[in-house]
Amino acid sequence: MNTQHFLVRRHLWPHKLAHLGRMVLIVGALWVGGSRATSASDHLDTPTVIADPRADIGDIFAWTSPNGRQLNLVMTIVGHTFSDKIRYIFHVDSGSEFGKTTATTSIVCRFSGPNAIDCRVGEADRALGDATKPDGLEGRNHRFRVFAGLRDDPFFNNVKGSRDAFQYAAAALRSGTAMDEAGFPQFDASTTREILDRWRHTDGGPPKNFLEGWIVSSIIIAVDLDVVSKGGKMLAVWGETSSPERRIDRAGRPLIGNALLATLAPPDVSDKLKEQYNEATPATSAQFIPEIQKSLGLYDGYDGNWGNQVLADRDADLADPDTEPSLRYRALATLLADDRLWVNSAATVCTQFFAVELASLLGRSALSDDCGGRTPNYDAANAFRSLLVNGTTVGIDDGLHHDERDHSASVFPFLAPPSVTKEPKP
Repeated sequence: MNTQHFLVRRHLWPHKLAHLGRMVLIVGALWVGGSRATSASDHLDTPTVIADPRADIGDIFAWTSPNGRQLNLVMTIVGHTFSDKIRYIFHVDSGSEFGKTTATTSIVCRFSGPNAIDCRVGEADRALGDATKPDGLEGRNHRFRVFAGLRDDPFFNNVKGSRDAFQYAAAALRSGTAMDEAGFPQFDASTTREILDRWRHTDGGPPKNFLEGWIVSSIIIAVDLDVVSKGGKMLAVWGETSSPERRIDRAGRPLIGNALLATLAPPDVSDKLKEQYNEATPATSAQFIPEIQKSLGLYDGYDGNWGNQVLADRDADLADPDTEPSLRYRALATLLADDRLWVNSAATVCTQFFAVELASLLGRSALSDDCGGRTPNYDAANAFRSLLVNGTTVGIDDGLHHDERDHSASVFPFLAPPSVTKEPKP
């Protein structure tokens, strides 16, 4: 995808009637589906993966090693075992510049039994055997190493606080808070203060990690960079689970499906939409841009400041009456629908989620030497929230900034071993 596609600004739209219908849908959906819109990262996102958690991707992580020689990859799976009927796949697209990739390397892992993995990195290498020991299993050609087994889930999230904030916002909309034509809610100052305060608490008290102690099956890989960077040093990573019949789940950045596709529809509609999203690929995801735009308008309003969301186009509101008003959020919606983790593999320092995007699209030169991507220790959920609300990577949070366990970005297999198994309850 070319960078210029992220900056699309104009589309014709029969906007008056469509705008009225959209606003009715938003308020109704916030009432019906609000409790489902603030779930964990990509965990438990559709009925299909809830039925078989072995196909449910929780999160994808991707970052470069400190020595500059490997790309580190993690896929967490909600189920406690792997399935012999599912392929677990990392896709690493590569190119010379952000937004445009010209080559792809797929790392495909299958399981014939509980401790029997078969992982192939394109045509370059293959690992076959038991990958459950902490040092993993090395490929026959020594081009990669893989671990597959139970680890502590590194994602942390105050789900109850997020849900409480969302439901308070929904109540304000039902009570008459107006929205402009791009979906920005005009909350007053007291409402925005209450929304952000509720976001940082759990049941009115200190914030609690809904996923504390949750154990996930994890596929963890360290692969030589030259194997996965055939098109160039800029990498775009996404993962999928698939059966022989179809793609079941996919994930790149955190919170795309659960925070942006479930927000503006009742459960039966959002379930269908997210199933369609999971069956798509980054290259076929433009169809979801309008839905993501609707959610972006809501998030932009959480701090009460109009148009300060990252990549928001204020000039779109100066368009003539025949132009779609929601184009204010089109650029970011297009970027997020693509849903790949971007990694600058020329960099060996990895400190900031969304670093590649900010450096490439907004000229943040201080981040030009940051690999971006996502390590297990990034405060990615709060950085993402802040980008959606105030346009920076800080300032909007759920009160949590690190996991209870210590994970590593440098020592394989990176994720902490499991301690006490806990299944979170809604």
